This record gives sequence, C-alpha cells and structure tokens, in this order.
Amino acid sequence: MKVKRVVINSSKVLGIILLLGFVFVLGYLAKPIDQTHADHAAAEDTAEEQVQWTCSMHPQILQDEPGDCPICGMDLIPLESGEDGGAPRQISFSEAAVKLMDVETSVVQRKFVEAEIDMVGKIDYDETRVKNIAAWVPGRLDRLFVDYTGIDVRKGDHMVKLYSPELLADQQALLSAIKSANKLKSDGSEMASKLANNNIAAARERLRLLGLTNHQIEEIEKAGEPSEHITIYAPIGGVVIHKNATEGMYVETGTKIYTIADLSQVWVKLDAYESDMMWIRYGQTVDFTSEAYPGEVFTGKIAFIDPILNEETRTVKLRVNVQNPGRKLKPGMFVRATVTPKVSMGGQVMDPSMAGKWICPMHPSIVKEAAGDCDICGMDLVETGSMGYMEIAEGEQQAPLVIPETSVLVTGKRAVVYLKLPGEDKPTFEGREIVLGPKAGEYYIVQSGLEAGDEIVTSGNFKIDSALQIQAKPSMMSPDDDDPDSKDGAKLEVESDGEQIVCPVMGGKINKDIFVEYKGKKVYFCCAGCPEEFQKNPEKYLDKLPQFSEEDTEAEDSATEQTICPVMGGKINKDIFVEYKGKKVYFCCAGCPEEFQKNPEKYIDKLPQFSGGEE
Repeated sequence: MKVKRVVINSSKVLGIILLLGFVFVLGYLAKPIDQTHADHAAAEDTAEEQVQWTCSMHPQILQDEPGDCPICGMDLIPLESGEDGGAPRQISFSEAAVKLMDVETSVVQRKFVEAEIDMVGKIDYDETRVKNIAAWVPGRLDRLFVDYTGIDVRKGDHMVKLYSPELLADQQALLSAIKSANKLKSDGSEMASKLANNNIAAARERLRLLGLTNHQIEEIEKAGEPSEHITIYAPIGGVVIHKNATEGMYVETGTKIYTIADLSQVWVKLDAYESDMMWIRYGQTVDFTSEAYPGEVFTGKIAFIDPILNEETRTVKLRVNVQNPGRKLKPGMFVRATVTPKVSMGGQVMDPSMAGKWICPMHPSIVKEAAGDCDICGMDLVETGSMGYMEIAEGEQQAPLVIPETSVLVTGKRAVVYLKLPGEDKPTFEGREIVLGPKAGEYYIVQSGLEAGDEIVTSGNFKIDSALQIQAKPSMMSPDDDDPDSKDGAKLEVESDGEQIVCPVMGGKINKDIFVEYKGKKVYFCCAGCPEEFQKNPEKYLDKLPQFSEEDTEAEDSATEQTICPVMGGKINKDIFVEYKGKKVYFCCAGCPEEFQKNPEKYIDKLPQFSGGEE
C-alpha cells in the first residue's frame, strides 16, 4: 500500500492565519459600544416622556403628537401613562407636555384695578339753556326779524314786532295815570298825589307782565303817546332751533314763536347696561369721542343717573354735562364713551380726587373742599361717600385680590382655577373652586378660595381640565361629589341600581346638569357634546339606559298610556301636547292646551300617567 504524502506550503498557512486574525479584529470593532449609566437613564426618561394625545370629547382619538381632533376640531390634550395617581383634583404632566400645551401661569396678587365701562349715546341740548319766545298778549305778527332756523342771535337782539290792541290800551292807561299824577301835584294834595303814583306803578307793572322791558316802558313815557307795535327781544344768546310762526299770523297769549338754544354747554345722553351700574357714580369723569373729530377726546362729568331702568333695552340713561367752546359738539351727533372707575377691596368704587370732598346731590358738577351751599340751586352739599364713593384715601390695605379673567373656567354658579403646586418633581396642577366678585376690566376680584402668592394657570387651563375629565376626576363640568357647593344638581347619583349612572354615549360618569328629555324621562350625559350625538339616533342608546328597560317600558305603556283628551274627552292627537311635571299630556285639538294650563290640577284625575289617574 502506498502512502501519499501531502506537502503544505508554509507561505499559504501564514496567509490563512493572518486572514482569520483580521476577521476577528474587525468583528470586535463592529461590536456595539456598551451604554453608560447616564445614557441608560436618559433612554428611560425618553421612554417615560412618550406622550399620547387624545380628545376630551372623543377619547377614542389617540395620536403620538399634538394637534386637533379630526372629529370636533378641539385641541388634543396629553394622556400619559401612570398619571391616574395623586389627589382627586390633581394631575401631573411632563415638562415637554406642558410646553406643548402652551401652559402659562401668573402669581395671584393684590392691586388696584380699573373697570372699563363702554357706552354709546348722542349729543343733546342742555335743557336748562333752552328758551322759548312766545306772545304775551294777543295780536298780529307784523314783522319777524329772524326768518329761518339756525340763525345765531345774541341776548337782546330784536326778534318780533307785534301789533296788539290790548297792549295799546294798557299803554294808554299808563299815560293817563302819569297825566293825572302831574295834575294832582299842581293841586298840592299829598294823598291824591300818592294815590296817582301808585296808579303809575301798577300800570308799569302791568306792561312788564305783558312782556315789555323797562327800557320800552321808559320810551313810551318819553314819547307821551302809545306805540302801535311792541318789539320782542331775545332772552338769551344762542341758535334759533325752531321757528313756529310766519309774518301776518294772528297769535294768542302763549303762542310759541321761536325756540333758542344756548350751545356753549351741551348734554351727552348715554346708555349704560344694567350689569355695569355697580360702577357708575355721580360726578365721575367720562371720556368720549365722535366720528366727526377722529382722535379727539372730549371730557365731561356724570350729572344725572336715571332712576328707572328701560325694560326693553335693559339700560339706564346717564347724562353728562360738557362745556362746548366753539360749538364743535352738535346735538344729534353719536358718541362712544368710556368710564374707568378705580376698584378697591370688595368691589367698591374709589376716586382719590373725590376723597373728603363735598358734592351737590342735584348738581354733581359742583364739588367743593368743605361743606357749603350749591352755587346753582343753593342746596346743602353732602359728603361724596353718600354718593357711593369710598371715603378712605387710597392705600395698600384697600387693594383687592385679583386674578386675570383668562385664568377662570366659569360654568353656571361655579368658578374653577388651576394652581401649579410648588415643590413637585413634575409639573403638577390642582383644580380649586373659588368665589368670584365683580369683573373689573381684564381681572376678576376674588372673594375667597385663593391667597396672594398662589401660582395659577392663565393659559392652557381648559386643556388641563379636559385631561381631568378623561380620567373621570372632578373638573369644570364634573364637580367633586363631596363638594357641598355642588349639591344643587351637579352631584352625581350612583347609589341606586335603578338609576342611570353612566353616559350612554361616552360611558363616563353622568353630570345631572347635562340632560335631555326623551319620552318623558331625563337622560343624563357626561359632557356637553353628548346630548347632540344622542339626539341623532336615541334608539341606538336605549339598551344602555336603565330607565328604558323593556319590562319597565311595557308595563308603563300598558298602565299609563293616555288615550283621551282631559279637556274635551276626544281622541288624542300626539302632535298636540304640553309637558307637565316631566310628562307629556296630549290633547285632541289646538285650543285644549291653553285651557289645561290655566288649571292643570283640575284635569289630573283624568290622566293615567299621573299617580292615581284613571282614563
């Protein structure tokens, strides 16, 4: 047997060994680098910060990034894993989620704020500066010196030349009295002379009462003969706003000939809404503008507040006295006005410039440093505090506790704010119900529930509230069951097996403030969007409602179905009905519901749907 010898070339062996070594080194270099502890922790944090976004109205919508709900268009809110813990009203988010939600906060503080009351109105005549020129005696208008309206006149300008037989006779009586007096003086009888002088005085007074001036009477006495005509002069300077007569017209005593208005001062009549009356005070400064003078601001004082509310417009009339140099403001012009009262603690109006002053209750434009009399009417002045102003001078202790209006979620009688809790590892927010005072400008005055220094959410609060609703925690629409302030109908009833406890649309806890009536029974929902969805197809949800179980429905239908009209006794028409005590009452014709509603109890015993009723 031959043995075959194999001879291996040494150079080939060396090449194979080098190739294997190169592959080993390359594999080692390609091995993944070990993660450090820091990298591992960062990876865990990244995983923890993975946030899903959902819609508070449609929780079936889940997305990996923020946006709008494809169904209703609402902003999506973050839904994080492990956020169900904590207090009932608390919720936590990651820093990234808070940024994406655009959450902004501010600190509750005490400061004086100004309410801003906007009103509209128009310029009108100052009624105290409007005068009529009328005929004081019967006669004929032989000359009208002012022959059209709108003419400017000065006090004392001639207006009318009037012929009056009655006035002619009274002038003659004056001249006769003067002649008699002169004759008696020459006779030397003192008593007769005194009597004649009395007759002269009486005749002069008679002419004054008929509208003649002292100068006109003197002219008659100098002339020694009566004048056939009497001239009537303007009692004030101003503009002739009405001309009520023509030349040659006969007039009686009291016939109005002209009306003159002094426009050096005008009134601005404004309409203030009922809800703004808490801020309105006599003597307040009002700024207003007119389209006739863009950019120019006029100023006046509130001189009158109508004691009667207009029931149709729900407004109260205010009157502002305004000086009108140059007559730029013309009656009939529309204006927009603003009052900005400063508000102190308790919502009381304060004006440092009025503190300690005295004011006239009839003419509030009259304000003095000390007690005294009104320059216009002579009334005693009263302290400004009696007109509704705060009597204490401005000071830090009177500053109210205020929060921005954007921080409050208001629903019915409840007001909810969200506080950012200090000292938490993650941004944590807590809902709190507060009691609000009046709204002043962009702020609410807080009566209770917050303290100075609390940090509250001013933007993004609705998204936080929506996240709480998703977790079935107390929120704006769903108050805490243990909250005594929510016992007026907002408390959720869950005790009875026979009562509805979940929303038929979304499956959440019901809120008894949100319901519709269907077939005479109330159906409750969890949020404001569900009733509309339910009403699209009510039958779809009936199997989820215990109040509409088959057995109850059949028994009720058989025992309590109404078949005859309680008023006329005819066959009912189910298109004609009214609701009474939560149940429908049907009638035979259109006139019966009105008769029924006059005295429903009269017909109750005829209605089987009410306890003890018989058909």
